[in-house]
Amino acid sequence: MHWQPIQDLPSDWRKLASTELSPLVTVWNEQAERLRSSGEFITFMERLRREIAIETGIIERLYTLDRGITRLLIEQGINESLIPHGATDKPIGQVIALIQDQETAIEGLFDFVGRQRELSTSYIKQLHQILTQNQDSTEALVPTTRQIIRVPLIQGDWKKQPNNPMRADGEIHEYCPPEQVASEMDNLIALHHQHKKEGVTPEVEAAWLHHRFTQIHPFQDGNGRVARCISSLVFIQAGWFPLVLTRDDRAVYIQASEGADQGNLSVLINLFAKSQKQSFIRSLGLSEQILSEARRTQIIIASVADKLKQSQSASIEERCQKVESYASELYEIAYKRLEEVVIEIKLSLHNLVSEMQVFTVVSPSDGSKSHYHRYQIVEIAKQLGYFANLRPYHNWLQLVININTSTIILVSFHVLGHEYRGLLACSVCAYHRDETEEGERSISDIQSLADSPFQFSYADEENNLIERFKQWFEEILVTGLDYWNKSL
Repeated sequence: MHWQPIQDLPSDWRKLASTELSPLVTVWNEQAERLRSSGEFITFMERLRREIAIETGIIERLYTLDRGITRLLIEQGINESLIPHGATDKPIGQVIALIQDQETAIEGLFDFVGRQRELSTSYIKQLHQILTQNQDSTEALVPTTRQIIRVPLIQGDWKKQPNNPMRADGEIHEYCPPEQVASEMDNLIALHHQHKKEGVTPEVEAAWLHHRFTQIHPFQDGNGRVARCISSLVFIQAGWFPLVLTRDDRAVYIQASEGADQGNLSVLINLFAKSQKQSFIRSLGLSEQILSEARRTQIIIASVADKLKQSQSASIEERCQKVESYASELYEIAYKRLEEVVIEIKLSLHNLVSEMQVFTVVSPSDGSKSHYHRYQIVEIAKQLGYFANLRPYHNWLQLVININTSTIILVSFHVLGHEYRGLLACSVCAYHRDETEEGERSISDIQSLADSPFQFSYADEENNLIERFKQWFEEILVTGLDYWNKSL
């Protein structure tokens, strides 16, 4: 692939923006203030920064690290004593140093934003210096022999030689020539500042900045790490979360970057938007848990809190009523679509299967069975990393397919987070239900049919919400029917 100078965003960039982040940000901003004032918000953010610091090195294949040890380091801190022998493929001290460099860079981003500085080429060089201070060499391709050799790493300055990698198919991927890096980087920064004036949304700008930076590939090595840092900077400046990409995102991340190389930036934007959505959901799900742990000042502020709750109760009740009306509409859409699937299955299989039961089950309107299916819903919420609260609001429906074995697709609308303030989620899972010898029903192979719940709030715009849900639910159905197909 031949190198080309970077291009600006298309004039219709607004069509690329996420429609689901804006209402979620509205809800988050209300909760965020309460978290920050609790004094416990630091704990949540420290863990998030440690996760980013660890996973970015894994994405770049600087080292490997067991998932269990990764979780331990996230929870307890970056400590060499927590990594047992054999848990990584590099010397433990070297791995710790690389992780700490990344963590330092992320912490520096928050300080950078706090001091209201603007992105510049000098700061990007400074970032690279921090990120690579414990990396003294890198791989280089010898053009004449196409051999890979180790060479000293230039830290904190633009590359002096071409760094065009060779793909698996033998094709050379060309990046910006060294002699044009400085002018291309100046152009990148100028366009970025212009985008801020134009109000380009964070997820669009972060993806554009990331891709155009990697197109230039200004450093000898470490470009991916720097690219994710400057994308994080865009999000932090907006009051959002630093970019979280893990080893599980690597394949999609590479595919999205290659799609952007071909002129399609939307996949990378969607990946970044998904990362932010998951961070918002995780924080909202954890917020009340964190607040409940902050007991030291509860007695002092209890009376104040009661007064505030009384003053807010009316507006919160209105918000909850609004989001529940949305939930009713989405429930009806899901029910009608499942009924269509029932008819489709029956028409397709009635001459092939003698014993067949395919039907939907809905939760009673009086709420008498709102506690049903708690185990499945809570289990899926744990897998997706959020708290499913079924007490304030819960509505469910099922698609039951009894052909050879019993396959259930369960749709659940419930509260996201410990406290109900107008934010609901819809989760969909599939599982098998079998009769045991004792006559009891057992549940097996529970799987979420999406990688995150469908969240919505009072801040959503109705028409956008309905279209967003229809598209999401259609994808869910395809995944669910494939689950059933594989069980036959």
